[in-house]
Amino acid sequence: MELAPQTIPLDDSSSAPGTERTLAILELLGRHRAGLNLTEIARELGLPVNSVFRISNTLHNRGYLQRREDDKRFVLTNKLFDLSRPQVREKSLVVCALESLKWLRDTTGETVQLLTSVNHKMTVLEQCISTQPIKVSSTVGLQVPMYSCAPGKATLAHLPVAELEGFFEKVKLKQYTPTTLATRELLEADLGKTRKRGYATDIAEGLEGIHCAAAAVLDEYRYPVAAITVMAPSFRLKRDQFDQLGQLCIEAAVTINRRLLA
Repeated sequence: MELAPQTIPLDDSSSAPGTERTLAILELLGRHRAGLNLTEIARELGLPVNSVFRISNTLHNRGYLQRREDDKRFVLTNKLFDLSRPQVREKSLVVCALESLKWLRDTTGETVQLLTSVNHKMTVLEQCISTQPIKVSSTVGLQVPMYSCAPGKATLAHLPVAELEGFFEKVKLKQYTPTTLATRELLEADLGKTRKRGYATDIAEGLEGIHCAAAAVLDEYRYPVAAITVMAPSFRLKRDQFDQLGQLCIEAAVTINRRLLA
């Protein structure tokens, strides 16, 4: 089914048309990762081609867009993502975590990721890929539901009561696999276990065949700014290994915390 072009309303006197158009172009390209050319952008947004030309070239010159040589399509760069990378005390979370990510990967042999919450989803900030012949991994910038992955549940378990309540009010729980905790009662019970032992588990709750353990990275106020996770195929990461990997995640998270606050 072909979607109708998205036109931009410009009759709101409180809005800035140029800003509205710029953000609309960025959001449109975010939905079309393969890129769009000037004519396609103009058609989708109902804008004049010359307006799209000026804005797109400005974004290109500032490093937010890249224009491919072969088909002249504009695609997003990682600049917006780089600007949004979290910091604690003006220290880069990713930089402070890299050594611990590598240590945890080398210790377990499995893929290790650093994630943070954005709009009730977990976003992959960095990863160190498994050394095993058969491995699981994703891409930096990928977003996944908080409640169906170990790093998300590790984060939820440490949220203030008001924020956790806000999460349940805004997020509709869905069943992704037979083991997804898709009711508030089940999820809250699991978060209670996470708080007691200090780490969260994912027993193929987001994707079939993938198991994870994770621990939250806390700031000086005990607020979860990120989570570090070990992920592996379920045939290799058995349930009786969760505690060992969970303790390693806690150790890595504590080390990251110390580097952030040093």
